[in-house]
Amino acid sequence: MSLEDLRSKALFQNTIDVWIMCCEEKAWDWYDVDAYKHFIYYLKSKGVKMQKFPLCIKESGGMYERGRDKSKFLEQLSHYNSDDAGAHTIKLSVEVLSTIRSFEKAKP
Repeated sequence: MSLEDLRSKALFQNTIDVWIMCCEEKAWDWYDVDAYKHFIYYLKSKGVKMQKFPLCIKESGGMYERGRDKSKFLEQLSHYNSDDAGAHTIKLSVEVLSTIRSFEKAKP
């Protein structure tokens, strides 16, 4: 699935699903908490408007493709006391999709 596919389901999406789709498009491992936090920080630094989203771990969708457990990822995020570690609602406009696609993960 691509970011456009996600957008076609609903114009507003949570940043966890957006992160997963971004990683799928770029063939990255989405199960990287530090990279997700950097992603949220990047979006904020680019002026992307987001609203805090209370995503319930039990309602997060459970197992994702390739057997990755999205709820386990959210559980790991919950251990951080940082706004960048939370889920947010984001509007997937054309401009925001472009900003998302310009994100690059930090080199290890």
